[in-house]
Amino acid sequence: MSRASARVVLLCGPSGSGKSRIARRSDLPVFRLDDFYRDLDDPALPRHPSLGIPDWDDVRSWDADGAVDALETLCRIGRVEVPTYDIGQSRAVGSTVVELGPHPVVVAEGVFAADIVDAVRDRGLLADAVVLHRAPWKNFVRRFARDLAERRKPPLTLWRRGRLLMATEPAVVADAEGKGCRRLDARGLAARLGELSRTGGR
Repeated sequence: MSRASARVVLLCGPSGSGKSRIARRSDLPVFRLDDFYRDLDDPALPRHPSLGIPDWDDVRSWDADGAVDALETLCRIGRVEVPTYDIGQSRAVGSTVVELGPHPVVVAEGVFAADIVDAVRDRGLLADAVVLHRAPWKNFVRRFARDLAERRKPPLTLWRRGRLLMATEPAVVADAEGKGCRRLDARGLAARLGELSRTGGR
């Protein structure tokens, strides 16, 4: 393949922490890693032991290789077609095209971004890796409101899942740091993305 024309900022953090919102405000192209979840009928999709629904917080529910391959295509060619995943239906319902345009950096955001730090670095594409850290109770409120509005699952299921996620958030952030991500709050993340937009992380 040709030399990459862009590099990747990997952005992870607990569900509901505001990753997507801050990424969209950065004026950089955004690559949604969560669109690479496995479909409901995929035998590799794990189930949550107590909730009985797909366990989207288990890295096995996600196609890491497909996500990294698509990121490399985007960085080297400038555009790539990716799936569009619907959590409510637990499957991809279509596809969309992500384009770089004139930008030197793309933000790849998703729950499992930390799990591909080494793979993206090995392909010479890594500009930075960040885990967004916010108060767990704030993430719980944002996540519950979002999931209700999008009708992702029945309200009781969303409430129970949210309580479980809130309890594990400190461990999620620590795990991301252990995999090579830097911890930043919302203000620090916005500033870093602005810097990368100007410099390309070179």
